[in-house]
Amino acid sequence: MALSVRTQILAWSIAAAVFFLLLWLMGGVLLPFLVGGAVAYFLDPIADRLQRFGLSRSMATIIIMLTALLVVVLLVLSVLPLLYQQTLGLIDAVPAFVKNFQNAVLVRFPELADRTSIMSRTLAQIAGLVQSKGGELAQGVLSSAFGVIGWVVFILVVPVVAFYLLLDWDRMVARIDALLPRDHAPVIRMLAADVDGVLAAFVRGQITVCLIMATYYSIGLMLAGLQFGLLVGFIAGTVTFIPYLGALLGGALGITLALVQFWGDWVSVAIIVAVIAFGQFMEGNIITPRLVGKSVGLHPVWLLFALSAMGTVFGFVGLLVAVPTAAALGVLTRFVVAKYHQSVLYQGQVEDDGTEKAANRDEAMG
Repeated sequence: MALSVRTQILAWSIAAAVFFLLLWLMGGVLLPFLVGGAVAYFLDPIADRLQRFGLSRSMATIIIMLTALLVVVLLVLSVLPLLYQQTLGLIDAVPAFVKNFQNAVLVRFPELADRTSIMSRTLAQIAGLVQSKGGELAQGVLSSAFGVIGWVVFILVVPVVAFYLLLDWDRMVARIDALLPRDHAPVIRMLAADVDGVLAAFVRGQITVCLIMATYYSIGLMLAGLQFGLLVGFIAGTVTFIPYLGALLGGALGITLALVQFWGDWVSVAIIVAVIAFGQFMEGNIITPRLVGKSVGLHPVWLLFALSAMGTVFGFVGLLVAVPTAAALGVLTRFVVAKYHQSVLYQGQVEDDGTEKAANRDEAMG
């Protein structure tokens, strides 16, 4: 005997509540496993493709993980120290930037030369505050992030988890499929395939977009002569994952630094602006539509809400599961809306006899 709709809704609601409760209580413990699972999910299509070329799953997994490890080591040894140095250099250069800005303003508004004016005192206070607190902020962000993650545990656990999940991914999916309730298995498979399609189009595509844009901005801005081009490019590319924020933050930071560094050299400023504008044009019109697509079903406002809500409630772990949760809820919402459009509640009582319908209409009209 099939369970009633109310019982099924109650059971699935309890399961969802238990999942989010465990996520809230064990977020710090689950973090390496969630990251390892995300890495395995991201790399699974590559493993499948290598298998189609004739490699075994074990050999494909080993090749992928060794390549990924090599990339991470090269990144840590080459790029991260430069980013750290440029971050500290930018913090130390803030007073000089503010002074240059003051000089430029004074040329146009000489009445502000009075050091006792509100603007002069405010700018001086901002410069001193940023310089004194900037280093502490950078060190604090790094130390707190590594402390939350559990640096040693994270480094050791994530690759191991990713390796074994990637190795057994297809078997795990088959086992989960075998546990599905038989009455609802076809619908659940369909919804899971839709969620996977959304995630594949968005997460894998967006990560690729972030890597491409970070590389482009970093190389382009450094070749254009921007003093902190690597840092600006890294920030702009990384936050491209959040809709609109990458373009706004990267553009504002890059143009501001260009104005401060090249004030009066408007050709150099124009080159920096052109590099940023071209990157935003390519990202918005060519790269993102090709790699992510326009039909992933994740509206930017809905994604921003999911990131904000999950991050506030569950912290960094919430940020990791925000996109999958948003994708799943979006797919479920579209499924429910489609069912509603097919229901009597939406369509009303359908009468087979057109004569009877006309008679009822005439009777209603009087």
